[in-house]
Amino acid sequence: MGPNDAQIAQVEQHFGVRFPQDYREFLATTGSLSQFVPPADDFLAIDPLAELIGINEAGEFQKRFPSAVVIGGDGSRELLAYDFRQDVPPLVTFDVSAENWSDAIHQAPSLSTFLEQFPRTGWNWGDSDSQNN
Repeated sequence: MGPNDAQIAQVEQHFGVRFPQDYREFLATTGSLSQFVPPADDFLAIDPLAELIGINEAGEFQKRFPSAVVIGGDGSRELLAYDFRQDVPPLVTFDVSAENWSDAIHQAPSLSTFLEQFPRTGWNWGDSDSQNN
């Protein structure tokens, strides 16, 4: 079982954001995810709420990516983050060493869409062979 609404609200307050409803529901029900996803066979990690503040502070991502909240990644160098510069924050990826928003790659408009398409498409690496939904 995932965190309750008060725990989610506390992390939202720390970042000064309101997480999208589908992500809040994911946190409350599933909590986290860390697995290879067939048939794409790409690794996907969505971090537990209790780790979000520490992960984001350790990487100092807000300095390079103001209004970003990292929520997971590919288990290696690519991070999955919400882009809260937009009213409806999409999910993007960027490398741990990326300098700024110009290095971000759009993944999906919402977590629900991302989780639905991921088994088929895997990660969008920004090349011409990837789908850009």
